[in-house]
Amino acid sequence: MSNVVPLQMPAPLRPRDYDPAQLSLIRRTVAADTTPDEFNMFIEIAKRAGLDPFRKQLYCLVYSKDNAEKRKVAFITGIDGFRAVAARNGDYRPDNDEPVFVTDDAAKDPETNPRGFVKATVKAFKRHGNEWHPVVGVAYWNEFAPLKEIWAPNESGKRVPTGRFEIDKKGNWYRMPHVMLAKCAEAQALRKGWPEDLSGIYSPEEMEQPMTDITPTDAIAQFEQEKRLKLVGATRSVPIIWKVGDPIVYVPAGQLYDEAAKHIASVEIAAELKWWRETNSAGIRELWAISKSDGLGVNKLYEDRLKALAG
Repeated sequence: MSNVVPLQMPAPLRPRDYDPAQLSLIRRTVAADTTPDEFNMFIEIAKRAGLDPFRKQLYCLVYSKDNAEKRKVAFITGIDGFRAVAARNGDYRPDNDEPVFVTDDAAKDPETNPRGFVKATVKAFKRHGNEWHPVVGVAYWNEFAPLKEIWAPNESGKRVPTGRFEIDKKGNWYRMPHVMLAKCAEAQALRKGWPEDLSGIYSPEEMEQPMTDITPTDAIAQFEQEKRLKLVGATRSVPIIWKVGDPIVYVPAGQLYDEAAKHIASVEIAAELKWWRETNSAGIRELWAISKSDGLGVNKLYEDRLKALAG
C-alpha cells in the first residue's frame, strides 16, 4: 500500500478584474511612472500570479525613467508572495533544513563583506506524480550585496569617486546578511521551479544592488509578444534573458538566431541550458512567429546541445 497522502489541490485562482477607477488608483500608487505598455504588463503579471496590488503584494519600480535607452522596470513581491504563488499549484513544499552558507576567510573585507560570505543555497521541493524533487537556488554575495562606491574630496576639494566600495552599516545586508542572502537564493529556487507563475517577478532583496546609468543590476522578465516598432520599417525585436539575474534585452529578430547560437554553445551545464530555454519560451515562440526557420533552428540548436551535455 502506498504511504503517499495525496495533497488537497487548491481551487483554481480566478484572475481579478479591475474597474477603471481601481486601475487609475493602482497606476498612481504602486505602479507610478510606468508607461502604458509597462502598466498593462504589470496588471497581467498581477492577474497571472494572483497577487493583489492593493495589498502591496506586487509593486513596480522604474529605473532611469528619464532615459529611454537605459530605462528598466522591475515587478517586486516579498518572499511570502513567492511561497504563496508556488503553494497554490499544490506541488510545492519548503525545505525542512536551514539554508546552506559558504564563507571564506579570503573573502572577508571590513568594508564590503565583513563575514566573508561566498554564497547561500536554498532548496524547495516540487512534486512530480508521487515523488518530490529538489529545486535549488543559489545566491552569491558579490552578485546581490548592495555596495556603494565611496566618494571623497580630491586635491581641489571636489568630491569624486574613489573606486572603493562599502556596504551600508545601518542596512539589513550588514545587520542580518544570512536572512538577506537566503531570501535571494529562495527566490531563485522558486522562480526556477515555477517559472510560468513567477517569471518576471523579483524579491526586494534581489533588487537592492545600487542601480547606475552605466551598469544597471536590475532584472526584468516581461514577456511581451513583441516590441513596438521604433520607426516605420524598423526590424522587430524579441525579448530575451541570457543568464539568471540579467535584465531583459530586446534582440532584433534577424540577429537572434546568431546570438542564441553563441549563447547555447557557451553553456556547459544542462540545467542552466534548460533554465534558459524555459525562461525564454515566450521569446522563442515569438521568433518562430516572425521567422519560422529561425525559431525552429534555435530549438534544434538547443536540443543538440542538451544531448551533447547529457552525453
